[in-house]
Amino acid sequence: MMQLTAEHCPAPVPPSGSRGIDEILGAARARLDRLDPERAHLAYRTGALLVDIRPAAQRAAHGMVPGSLVVERNVLEWRFDPRCPARLPQAVDYDVPVVILCQEGYTSSLAAAALQDIGLHRATDVAGGFAAWRIAGLPALGPTPLHRTAPLAPPVITGRARH
Repeated sequence: MMQLTAEHCPAPVPPSGSRGIDEILGAARARLDRLDPERAHLAYRTGALLVDIRPAAQRAAHGMVPGSLVVERNVLEWRFDPRCPARLPQAVDYDVPVVILCQEGYTSSLAAAALQDIGLHRATDVAGGFAAWRIAGLPALGPTPLHRTAPLAPPVITGRARH
């Protein structure tokens, strides 16, 4: 039996005025001065807030950047809007440099554009996300990579086995 996937189903006709996610992502990225991991690390070291928006499960599975500020995506705008009573103490004004980090650099682009919509004009993201950060060899904590160890030697049997 063939598994039914989106590629096997006809796409519905989109409503007038709607945009697909690829168009939305492209428009978001056109507004950003996206940073490669090395530039993001430099920005962080010189005072930018590096904000990890990944859910706890992704941070546990892949690791995180030491000192990054964890603000999950579902509350990001409320935590960084200087007008909002639920804002973080770091959300002091609209000139705060914020660099958003997600796992692969897609959701972070949308999140950085949302912060720009609020007025944080210096918000941007890390191209390639945490995966690219890790590949670049930049500081990261956990998880401990699994290492293959030599197979265990078979147990030594002393005496004769009894049946």
